[in-house]
Amino acid sequence: MPDSEFQKYKGAMQSAPQESPEAGDAGSAMDSAAPAYTGNWKALLIVILLVCSALFALAQYASHWKKEVVVKEVVIDGLSIVPRAEIAKNLKGYKGRNLQQLDTGEIRKRVVASPYVKDAVISKELNGIVRVQVIERVPVALTLIGGRVMAIDREGFLLPQRAGVVSRIPKLLEVRGINRLRAAGNGLQQLDVRDRYLLQQFLDALSATEYAALLVREFHFAENNQSCFIAVQAPTRFIVGNDGNFKEKLKKFEIFWQKVVSIKGYGTFEAVDLRFRERIFTRDPASPEVPQVNPL
Repeated sequence: MPDSEFQKYKGAMQSAPQESPEAGDAGSAMDSAAPAYTGNWKALLIVILLVCSALFALAQYASHWKKEVVVKEVVIDGLSIVPRAEIAKNLKGYKGRNLQQLDTGEIRKRVVASPYVKDAVISKELNGIVRVQVIERVPVALTLIGGRVMAIDREGFLLPQRAGVVSRIPKLLEVRGINRLRAAGNGLQQLDVRDRYLLQQFLDALSATEYAALLVREFHFAENNQSCFIAVQAPTRFIVGNDGNFKEKLKKFEIFWQKVVSIKGYGTFEAVDLRFRERIFTRDPASPEVPQVNPL
């Protein structure tokens, strides 16, 4: 090929633009994707703004609606001892009042005014219902204080006796010898911490026995480790003391009752001491003194 033609061919190749197919494709793809991405972002922002506006409007409507809701009914749950009429009487006047403005603390205060109510949980429902969940005090024993029969709950609070209590909770243990009381809230009295702990220990052990719970009818507090109980049909004092371990002592009582009392009969002993480990001591009734007749 002549030099002149070669130079023309070489110049044409150098002057031709060098295009890269791959670079062209990438650039066109980026150009087409940029508008789409921008559009998606704007659409998402619009959706978020619409949702927030809807939620705000709904909250405003709900707030306004709540202000217009009135109490339609007061529902009382959890009662088994306290008459429903007693609680309902203390809650008169709430029906028809604005639900949102109702003071739940005030309602609770009225409910726990009953001595047999330990606590109450008050909740307001959007359908106009005020729900009162009552937590009652459950009597576990009876006692006589100042000539009045009183019930004792698990925390040692003294409660006025009511006709329905004995019928619903029969065979309550009778407790004697209470002489240490403290003033508690709501105008109630409570056993001294030592006495209520001792009584609760005895009751827990008694409830776990095989048949002693059917026999024991009275528990007597006494100083100097002399606390005792009395069984049915027998004036015998069964001394258990004040130092606990009642489960073992009540087990010994069951064995003694089965092997001795059931054979010799009730009232054979004045006292039976159950305080000593693996031993039982008895005391016979004192023999009546024969009166001496002075000679004339």
